[in-house]
Order: sequence, then structure tokens, then C-alpha cells
Amino acid sequence: MAVYSLGRSGGQVTPGALAKRLGASPSTVTEGVGRLVAQGLAHHAPYSPVELTETGRAYAVAMFRRHRILETFLCRTLGYAWDEVHAEADALEHVVSDRLVDALDAFLGHPERDPHGDPIPTADGADPATVGTRLDRVEEGAGGRVARVSDRDGTVLRFLDSVGLRPDVPVSVRERHLELGMLTVEIDGAATQLGLPAAAAVW
Repeated sequence: MAVYSLGRSGGQVTPGALAKRLGASPSTVTEGVGRLVAQGLAHHAPYSPVELTETGRAYAVAMFRRHRILETFLCRTLGYAWDEVHAEADALEHVVSDRLVDALDAFLGHPERDPHGDPIPTADGADPATVGTRLDRVEEGAGGRVARVSDRDGTVLRFLDSVGLRPDVPVSVRERHLELGMLTVEIDGAATQLGLPAAAAVW
């Protein structure tokens, strides 16, 4: 899924970029890419980007659908916090059936986004694009509503929750203090200080 998500975000999908994204060693990533190629899910020539095959893309989209529906079910129905669901969904997505995923989707009312705001692919393989500008790149005086937040760091998610930064919440940038690594932002009408690493996790 990292190959697909990195490509969707506009990054060049090289083994080095994948290693950085996953926090894994280059040798581990090279082995993983080799397995994808052997399974017919990707193409990769030496010194070239990794490219998913049509089969690989369909598999990645299906896994994102499973993952995000599971996250939504865990949050809405079982009371998990949004910083807890990523690891649980990672463990479950490989063992649940398509029938169960479709049943959960129907039970939840066919949600369009997961708890972090990421779009949920449809059963027929459509994968809506994620839109929005990263908060640390928003100019002073500009703002909008939170579209999504990154689910890669539980500590950051817990902090964002503590200051009220969740999908659909209005936010604007009052001042940029780049020399201090901070922004003054207004979240749903209340001013607060936000470090750039946290702001970089919000779109």
C-alpha cells in the first residue's frame, strides 16, 4: 500500500523513498519490492521508480477500502480512539472477507471518509482523490475546514485531538512564526499555538 499511497501523494516511488516512508532499511524494502514483482503486483527495473501493475493497483485500493472501513467501525461502534485504530486495522485487514467488509460498510451507512478524513474507496474500485493544502503551508489570514489528518503518528493524533483539530473543524492561520517553528492558528474560533510538525499532519 505504501507504493500506491506514495505515488498518489506525488512522490517518486523509489526504493529509497519507500524506505524513508516506512522507516525500514533499504534491504528490507528491496526484498519487499521483489516480492511485489514476483506476485505480478509491480514492475521495477534497476535505478527506476516502482510502478504498480493494474492488478497491483486494484489490490492496493481494495486494501485501503478494508483498512478505512475497519477504522471507521472500530471508532464508531466499538469506541476506539482515533489514534488506536490504525494498528488494529492493519492486523485485521488481511484476515476479514470481502463479504464482511461489505456488510460493515452497509452497517455504517456507506461512509465516504474514515475517522481521519481519508476517502474510502468504493466497492467498484473508485478511489476519490484527497484534496487540501497542508496546514503548515497555509498563508497568514487564510483557512478553511480540516479535510484530513495523517494517521501515521499516534502521539500527533492525540495532540491534535486535544486542541480540537479534527476533520470538518474550521481552522485558519493567524500568524506564521517560522523562526520559532510554530503557527498561531484559530481552531473553531479559539486561538492556539501549533508546532510545524503537528501542522504538517493536517490538510
